Amino acid sequence: MDTGLGKAIWLLGKLVNKLADDVVASRDLGPNFDTLKTKLQTTKGLLEAAEGKDFTDKTGLQGLLEGLISKADEAEDALDELHYFIIKDQLDGTRNATLDLVDNIAADALHARHAVRHNAGNWFSYFSCCRAQDDDDGDAAVVVTGRNTHDTSKAMADPDNHINGGLPFDRVAMSKKFRQLIQDLHSQCDPVCELLKITNPSTKPASTNRSPTSSIPTTDQLFGRKDIFDKTINQITNARDKGEVLSILTIVGPGGIGKTTFTQHLYNDTRIINNFTQRVWVCVSTKFDLPKITREILSCLTKKEESGNFDQLQQGIIKELNSKRFLIVLDDMWEASPRDWEKLVALFKMCGTNGSMILVTTRHPQIAEMAREVTKAADSIELTSLEPNEYWELFHQCIGGTQDQHLLEIAKEIAQKLKGSPLAAKTVGPLLRRDQSWEHWDRILKNKKWLEQRGDNDIIPALRISYDNLPCFRLKKCFSYLSLFPEDHNFHSLDISYFWNAIGILDEEGQNDKIEDIGSKYLDELFKFGFLMKRHDNSFVMHDLLHDLSQIVSSKECAHIDCSNFRAHEIHTSIRHLSISMQHKYTENFEEEMSRLKSRIDIGNLRSLMIFEDYSGPSIKVLKDTFDGIKSLRVLFISMNSHGLWLDNFSKLIHLRYLKIVSNPTHNRLCLPSFVSTFYHLKFLDLSIWHCSWDLPKDISRLVNLRHFVAWKELHSNVPKVGQMKFLQELKEFHVKEDSPEFELGQLGKLEELGGELCIRGLENVKTSREAIEAKLMAKTNLVTLGLVWDVKQLSMEDDIIENLQPHPKIRGLQIVNHGSDTCPSWLQRTNFSLKYLEVLHLEGVSWATLPPFGQIYYLRELKLKNIVGICQFGPDFFGGVTEESFKHLKEFEFQDMPELVEWVGGANSDLFSGLERIRCHNCPKLSALPFSGCSGSSTQDNIIWFPNLQDLHIRECPKLRLPPLPHTPRLSSFWTDHLHRSEADLFIGESGDLAVQNLRGVVNLHVDDASFISFTDLKKFRGPDDGAMLHSVQSLALRKASLSENLLSNVFTCFPTLSRFVAYGSDENNEEAMLQFPPSTSLKSVHFSDCKNLILPAEEGGGFQGLLSLESAYLSDCGKLFSRWSMEEAAQSTNKPFPACLKSLQVKMEQSRLSLGLLSNLTSLTSLEIRCCNNYSVDGFNPAMTFNLKDLKVYNPRRDETEPYSIAADLFAEVARIQPMPAGSFGRLVELEVDSIAAVLVDPICRHLSTTLKTLIFSYDLRMPGSFTEEQEQALQQLTSLQHLYIRNCRVIRCLPQTLHRLPALRRFFINDHEIRSLPKNGLPRSLETLDFSFCCAELAKECQELSRQRPNLKVTARARERS
Repeated sequence: MDTGLGKAIWLLGKLVNKLADDVVASRDLGPNFDTLKTKLQTTKGLLEAAEGKDFTDKTGLQGLLEGLISKADEAEDALDELHYFIIKDQLDGTRNATLDLVDNIAADALHARHAVRHNAGNWFSYFSCCRAQDDDDGDAAVVVTGRNTHDTSKAMADPDNHINGGLPFDRVAMSKKFRQLIQDLHSQCDPVCELLKITNPSTKPASTNRSPTSSIPTTDQLFGRKDIFDKTINQITNARDKGEVLSILTIVGPGGIGKTTFTQHLYNDTRIINNFTQRVWVCVSTKFDLPKITREILSCLTKKEESGNFDQLQQGIIKELNSKRFLIVLDDMWEASPRDWEKLVALFKMCGTNGSMILVTTRHPQIAEMAREVTKAADSIELTSLEPNEYWELFHQCIGGTQDQHLLEIAKEIAQKLKGSPLAAKTVGPLLRRDQSWEHWDRILKNKKWLEQRGDNDIIPALRISYDNLPCFRLKKCFSYLSLFPEDHNFHSLDISYFWNAIGILDEEGQNDKIEDIGSKYLDELFKFGFLMKRHDNSFVMHDLLHDLSQIVSSKECAHIDCSNFRAHEIHTSIRHLSISMQHKYTENFEEEMSRLKSRIDIGNLRSLMIFEDYSGPSIKVLKDTFDGIKSLRVLFISMNSHGLWLDNFSKLIHLRYLKIVSNPTHNRLCLPSFVSTFYHLKFLDLSIWHCSWDLPKDISRLVNLRHFVAWKELHSNVPKVGQMKFLQELKEFHVKEDSPEFELGQLGKLEELGGELCIRGLENVKTSREAIEAKLMAKTNLVTLGLVWDVKQLSMEDDIIENLQPHPKIRGLQIVNHGSDTCPSWLQRTNFSLKYLEVLHLEGVSWATLPPFGQIYYLRELKLKNIVGICQFGPDFFGGVTEESFKHLKEFEFQDMPELVEWVGGANSDLFSGLERIRCHNCPKLSALPFSGCSGSSTQDNIIWFPNLQDLHIRECPKLRLPPLPHTPRLSSFWTDHLHRSEADLFIGESGDLAVQNLRGVVNLHVDDASFISFTDLKKFRGPDDGAMLHSVQSLALRKASLSENLLSNVFTCFPTLSRFVAYGSDENNEEAMLQFPPSTSLKSVHFSDCKNLILPAEEGGGFQGLLSLESAYLSDCGKLFSRWSMEEAAQSTNKPFPACLKSLQVKMEQSRLSLGLLSNLTSLTSLEIRCCNNYSVDGFNPAMTFNLKDLKVYNPRRDETEPYSIAADLFAEVARIQPMPAGSFGRLVELEVDSIAAVLVDPICRHLSTTLKTLIFSYDLRMPGSFTEEQEQALQQLTSLQHLYIRNCRVIRCLPQTLHRLPALRRFFINDHEIRSLPKNGLPRSLETLDFSFCCAELAKECQELSRQRPNLKVTARARERS
């Protein structure tokens, strides 16, 4: 009922305001106006008085409110349509959009007033979320008649075919609609008012009471978080060393993340107990009651119930804590006024001794901010989800520690969905322990049953309290509507602000308020209240369990469905906003459920339709059939396919405010549909993922309400008459075109709100200074960066053109390219420099006699000089005067394509560029000196003087430049020269060059391109003076052209003790045999040896790989002698194996030794196995347990003809199928399989085991296939119901496709090459198929495929006819 009251109050408030100011009310409603306004104000007042009361059992009132809200939806649509046609009148110069409500209507005044005010919003936009009721009056429901002469299909085909007047204005129907709405609003208000007057509800009980907490841990063990726990202990116990009497530590995290449990274990840790004389634990909960908290603290200290006034309580605390070190825990704190918080902190500052601490736990980051504002000795710790391994340990205990493998598999899937929330684990645990059957656990997994638990200590009720405590109805709506986005979606301020605005939650609150500013404020509020987490790029993300909460609280208005597993009957009939995640999935169930959904909800009155992920094939037909009657959308996310937009009703969506269209690069000839230009209400157009034609509809500028056009700059530059879009706030690029009024500079002058980034190209087409003046760049105070580009350099031109392109003085970035005059504009000259706040300056291709005074641009952060002739020396004389403020903020400097530059002279002022962090010099053929070029590698004194903060150095194509050994300082973490590359943790050595090893820190991945010069002596240079490993951080080492020897291999691990990955590519030299040995303590997890023909793997116990107990992956290719010491006959019986049992991935290629699978029989943990081009392998000693965990298996040999020997694939699968019964776990997890024997796989026992897991099946190089599939093979193939990708490669003997392909329900892609197939299967292809690729084929098949493509337009078919020889 709270939701209904809130909606109705919001509705009536907007309605009253609109009636007071809208011409439809003041002129056309006549005598009804005052009566209706008074009645609405009365109703609103009664509803406000009823807020907070308990109307739970007043179902009649709820029904009346729904009726009132329903009429609001109808009124919104009606007024929206009227405004639409008023805008159209204004654009077309017509006067069609007038109403016939009263006889004396002043049509011209109506038109003129609306033309000015059409953009002021609408009556009821916020209530677009509410369910519309069916209107019994059929005529009244028809606002726009069916006389639509527009042919949508033609408009799609022809992007230049604009629908001018395609939606006619029906004055009679519209007038009738308004009369009916006036009458209905009168009739809806009366019963609501009467019922509110006579109803006497009780005050609604508080729903925000929290269970109290105490210092006693509820669990004996704290799972995970050992590092942060120990760090926090140290932080608390070391606080006394900082000299502060009182410190504050805030532990922040979302509900259910384990803050209280974490703090309980801190509180009871012996290190904490020994550190403090007094410890107090108080549970604050949702209300910060300062007197109550003070009383509880004193009672804890005196161990008795305390009374007295506030001053007496405070004095008592001072007495108890005087000269003592104390710890006060304020658990579960939700809010506090800054004044009350200051009083509490001031109290504790008056008593105690150094190291005393207040420890606060809270869901709200704003509490931590408040603590920092009160005292400088405040810090915070953010608790996030437990790591997967830690969480599994906790979850396994919560579910009773079961060891049943089938149950454990389900439990791990459930644990993954809970995203590391300890409270969620405690909620789900009892549910699973209740019934130990597989069916029960699987049902809980599929239905997310933990979301239905409603106990006080269950996850959703615990999170719901946060939602109920949000301070305003609008903020609750902002949160709840985020449920329409998929999990882990990144929320960016701009697009979310306009999404909220489009569905009616946000409006401009004042004359100077922008939607994006208001939306940003609400995002920050949701972050402060703990509903969102902020990412490094200032976007926001929501924890999955909070996403679940948002779906629950919005379930009557919004629905987000996954195409693969939703049930229509679970969707409320009242929803007005729908989003769908496609995720490239299609099932028959999707079509059935969407059909049920269509009959269940009011498709025509949906306000939002948001379809995420790409989709094609049969999914498009399902979506098209479901949404063919949609008409009231405000928000639409849609994807274009090869045939354009699938939504037939797209051109009639006149209410759209927010449109996002996504396209695939494979359809790059598609153009934006021309009728996009008729969406006159559109404020936000998102083409950021548009990969088709850059051509726009020629009248795209009719989008006169558009605020943001999020798109590539190529689309921005193609908007003709852009000046008509007067509210546009960003235009990345504008092209001035010769003799084209639609692209003249004056168009920019009309865009008064333009801000952000703007680059003006084609300035060579500007002929007069008057044209430059008309751009009004000086007046565009919202611009942040400006580019002025002459695409063709003209040596003679009027200087006053660039003079009149002067930007406003607070511009932050400026780029000038190819200005042909020899004079710098006056506004950049030393005597008249006006751009005092310039941070970025890019000059390219200019020929000015005097350059700007760089030394006087005090806020300059980035300077780039490119292709400037005449500069031989860059130094102090070049800077236009130097002061103490010069280059103080400069971080980046770049020279590029400077043909005459010889040197950068440092001069006497060595600290001039001390803040510089990045230097780039590209293609400066004469450059021979930088200020630090002459520094020697033996001394770093000079290096530290010049560029001490340099972090990034790129020097390319500067052949005369000599650099000191790099990195010249420890801060230089990225450098790029012709022979050395360093990027953060990666170091690439092309040749043996000068490395300042003493400054080399943090290298994780080391790649040596030519290791032929590396010896043990060379490796010693990586060691420090104390003979300890200098490069102990290196975890991955790759050596190419490596002359591997036993000595080198032994010493690699001495020099790099933490190595986890080792890659070696052999050299072409004939090396003597080298025994492959590893130290037993090595941390190696991955090895890769290619073309190392001299390596020998020892067969002795514990030799070779056997001692690598951390090894997870091994890749061995073309190492001819590697297994030469191993006996195939002894492999099956011996316990001595070449690889440790922990290995998870093994690839063996081009191995010539005669070996058997018995060598691998101990590898029961394998998840990936590839044996390729190994002709001498046998299946002897095969252990079926090897297949239990396999997810990826590739066993095949490429062949030229059928005489070449097979691989062991046929024998392997025959051996597995022979075992009766087949072991239960055989291939039970296999997802991808590639073999060279079709007959080996397509047998009943094998396919039965692969039926539910196998997604990709590849047959390669099978030249013994008889040409067609047998009946047994066809039947076996049908069992692969989860198969999505089927590939047949280089099996040229195949002449017929399987006739049962149509029975593979999940198949999405089928590929076959090098074949003799002449026709498609008689029974057709599966409906789920999205891609069919025959590569080159016979002419008959190509023709049949062409016909198939016409029949199934959403199926991508590739079949090129072979040329006749």
